[in-house]
Amino acid sequence: MLILYNPPSSSNKKPVLPMSLLALGAKLEGRHEYMIVDGNLLPDPQHELDRLIREKQVDRLAVTVMPGPQLSQAVPLCRDLKARHPRLTIIWGGYFPTQHWDVCLKATYVDYVVRGHGDQVFVDLLDGLDHGLQSEGFEGLAYRHAETNKITSNNMAAIPHPDTLPEYPYHRIDMGRYIRRTFMGKRTLPHHSSYGCPFFCNFCAVVNMVGGKWVAQSAERTAGVVENLVKTWQLDAVEFYDNNFFTQQSRVAEFSERIVPLNVRWWGEGRVDTMLNFSDATWQLMEKSGLRMVFLGAETGSDATLKRMDKGGTAATEKTLEIAAKMEAHNMVPEFSFVLGNPPEPEKDMEESLQFIRKIKRINPKSEIIMYLYTPVPLSGALYEQAKEDGFVFPETLEEWVSDAWQDFNQRRSTTMPWVQDPLRRKMLNFERVLNAYYPTATDIKLTAFRRFLLRTASAWRYHTRIYRGALELRALQKFMAYQRPDTSGF
Repeated sequence: MLILYNPPSSSNKKPVLPMSLLALGAKLEGRHEYMIVDGNLLPDPQHELDRLIREKQVDRLAVTVMPGPQLSQAVPLCRDLKARHPRLTIIWGGYFPTQHWDVCLKATYVDYVVRGHGDQVFVDLLDGLDHGLQSEGFEGLAYRHAETNKITSNNMAAIPHPDTLPEYPYHRIDMGRYIRRTFMGKRTLPHHSSYGCPFFCNFCAVVNMVGGKWVAQSAERTAGVVENLVKTWQLDAVEFYDNNFFTQQSRVAEFSERIVPLNVRWWGEGRVDTMLNFSDATWQLMEKSGLRMVFLGAETGSDATLKRMDKGGTAATEKTLEIAAKMEAHNMVPEFSFVLGNPPEPEKDMEESLQFIRKIKRINPKSEIIMYLYTPVPLSGALYEQAKEDGFVFPETLEEWVSDAWQDFNQRRSTTMPWVQDPLRRKMLNFERVLNAYYPTATDIKLTAFRRFLLRTASAWRYHTRIYRGALELRALQKFMAYQRPDTSGF
């Protein structure tokens, strides 16, 4: 028996459909006995897993691991379960193990790491374990040599084309527990329709997963999935967790046209310069189909920093302003992500970006703003090389990764980096607090018109005078109303 385990992905254990495990499960159907266990739905995941391992005679545990809460949960859990069940084979996959496979395998409680998209790699590994095949033969696998204990990673496997993969086995989980209310609709679920991104931004972990590749379900199949979700679970909204949903205009246009009759609203991630190349007809189709929000990487208010980030394409700050205006005209909310405090001049970089954000808000007040501090990923490029010159070194053990000192790093909020000191972090947080009060997020479904007025009135003098420090009154209001902030709670 195999358990596919999803550690809690946030401090509040918000249930999010575990699509990576559903994708694995789809390939396992009829070949291996398995169950999906979601730690977000359990009061005590460790106790439940221990019970299942004993009662169901589980001999393999596969864990998906993202940096942050999942990593901090996965390390002590797997360490404990391995001590209790020494014969249990533990396999890690996901963004963190893909990038830091050698660190993962230094821990004796992690037996294998599946790197990149593991749909086929994982099945090959299980078949190999069943038949005593050597690990050297599996692309996308990192492991310890049985004789020498040397840690090795094979070459990455090719990304499987989504159209060749079976449908998710939704019957394996309690779907009703994942349907939630969002600003888009009363019944919202996500889907993942494509793999990868064709760009090489040097601060992005996706690059290590896909190496500049992008493959997608056909527009017809993606629309068919949405139709099934609508008919089976009465959805009125869908979120697309693709790394870059809007890569190909023809696909987006066809998909939009196909779902018009379904009367759903939807959200996805895209690139500013790519979407600005879409025709007016495509923009009209997207609006008609129910597109209400797009996550976009604005990244910075400096064109020079964009170049150091290897954004590629025709990325430019003026294009960010242009798409902010265009999306307002089409009744869509842009959700702009910023990476602040970039070396070699983090103070200058942050100031330029904060002033740029004010420009965006003047053009489109409904724009969502999400701010992170720059944290390196192991990719060659100007930012990472500068970080190393400044003395940055990644942790060498999992225990160090989950220590208190690295928790903020995993959430892209660290002040321990050589180029980001606490005063710079406080500057960002102070600005953030005033900005989110003066422009209450459009996606907070619990925030009444009166409370929006109260927040805006209380913060107006600070926003216009640019006195962001302190703001004790806004801290009090936040506690009183618990208004939603895009940087911490999403929508």
